[in-house]
Amino acid sequence: MTALFFSAFITLFVVIDPPGCAPIYAGLTKGATAAERRNMAIRASGIALVILLVFALFGEDLLALHIELDSFRIAGGLMLFWIAFEMVFEKRTQRREDRAQKVAATPEVEDVSVFPMAIPMLAGPGAIAAIMLLMNEARGLQQDLVVLAALAAVLAITMIALMAAGPIMRLFGDKVEAAITRVLGVLLSALAAQYVIDGLRNSFSI
Repeated sequence: MTALFFSAFITLFVVIDPPGCAPIYAGLTKGATAAERRNMAIRASGIALVILLVFALFGEDLLALHIELDSFRIAGGLMLFWIAFEMVFEKRTQRREDRAQKVAATPEVEDVSVFPMAIPMLAGPGAIAAIMLLMNEARGLQQDLVVLAALAAVLAITMIALMAAGPIMRLFGDKVEAAITRVLGVLLSALAAQYVIDGLRNSFSI
């Protein structure tokens, strides 16, 4: 169970990417008070948790297209690999910054907890694919609860990172954040490749 927890935790951590979300959140909430930043961080993490729980528990029913589980493993693995590619080559960070600038340039947008933080930065397509893959890999109620505990732990860390976004950026700076994101991207690419290998092995009985 410990191995399952850490595997799920690492997968969700690198996909949701708290170190990458923190500086974007700091930029989006630059004009807000400390209390407003704290409240928006809590709301964003809570909304993301609800969205991901829905897909974790009812994803197969929502996607009732008679898709084989191994096909979903392969497709999900390829999606996660693309995210990893973007993380390593900083494409993901650039896209997030562009999206953040568009939101910041719109004066009437004040509360960023729902958009763009909860959706699509925290509970985006990659996170949805990851939680559904992990729940499909789990066997029995106990393993399901372990995966959900890993999800809760990652979002709790994300919430703390968002709350401390300003001080974190002043402490570490952009270069360290970029290095962390690239290392996490390499790790995610290996996990994504394993999903694809497992799907191919089961599909073709390798």
